[in-house]
Amino acid sequence: MRLLLALLVLAVARPWARAADEHWCYEIQKKTEPNCLGPKEWKWDCQKKRQSPINIIASNAEVKKDLGLFSFSSYEKKKKWNVTNNGHTVLIDLNKEAKIEGGGLNTEYQATQLHFHWSRNLTGGSEHSINGEHTAMEMHIVHQKKQLTSKSQRASENTSEDIAVLAFLVKVGSQNDNFQPLVDILPTISKPNTSTAMNEPVSLFDLIPEKEKLKDYFRYLGSLTTPECSETVVWTVFQEPIYLGKDQVLPFSEKLFYDKSRKKNMTDNVRPPMQSLEGRSVYKSYSSAAPERLLPLALTTLLVPALAYLTAGSL
Repeated sequence: MRLLLALLVLAVARPWARAADEHWCYEIQKKTEPNCLGPKEWKWDCQKKRQSPINIIASNAEVKKDLGLFSFSSYEKKKKWNVTNNGHTVLIDLNKEAKIEGGGLNTEYQATQLHFHWSRNLTGGSEHSINGEHTAMEMHIVHQKKQLTSKSQRASENTSEDIAVLAFLVKVGSQNDNFQPLVDILPTISKPNTSTAMNEPVSLFDLIPEKEKLKDYFRYLGSLTTPECSETVVWTVFQEPIYLGKDQVLPFSEKLFYDKSRKKNMTDNVRPPMQSLEGRSVYKSYSSAAPERLLPLALTTLLVPALAYLTAGSL
């Protein structure tokens, strides 16, 4: 009888234990929620070796010629997007309407959602860093690989690149009017699990740098930066930042909250870039190497006439 009771207790306890394991949070939340799992304690795939984010050392990135221009579809469509405070970030549901191809990707990807990471510290809100430099925020446009039709195709598919994330570092600069419709509605979704629609239509092209400035980027294989940290992401980190006014960045930390009682400001929702490369390569787009290629060409242009003159003088 005692054994039976013990087994029943264990059966009931296990689901609760799993639920506790799933209560993950950011480091700043552990100050008031000691029972939640901070980034160093995240489980699932978070302890594997192909994790994100990373610090990108630009000089170590290898030029890859097939990392050319992206092709964007429906990025120009303006919509009053639905925006949600999901308890971890601000998320915009993109409904797989916009798509990307090219940029060294092996197929078409459909945009599922867009979200942000940020901090009150205007040099500590990005998850990725370039040459050790962090920025005020980071914006991720998340894309899912277009589903294959046949069962045999799906079975042979490489899942290591199921998700393509376009990452944009956000720096403080001049006011960005295209972002104001998003900033304006932040107070209406201050509590977790609340949603609202933008008051004005905005396109994805409105939110990212001009198309001609998207030629330069870094590429590596990594993971989601939140649990379960699935290692299924092909990352594109653009060199050209997005610029927002200081009064547009700070409302993310001031108007949004982790809790329903609105006592814990939602800020520092970043996974530290403590992830080791573990033998992975970081690549940069072909256009990023243009200045390096131009120098030898310029020297050649100057040296050829000079050598010809010297040779003629010696005859």
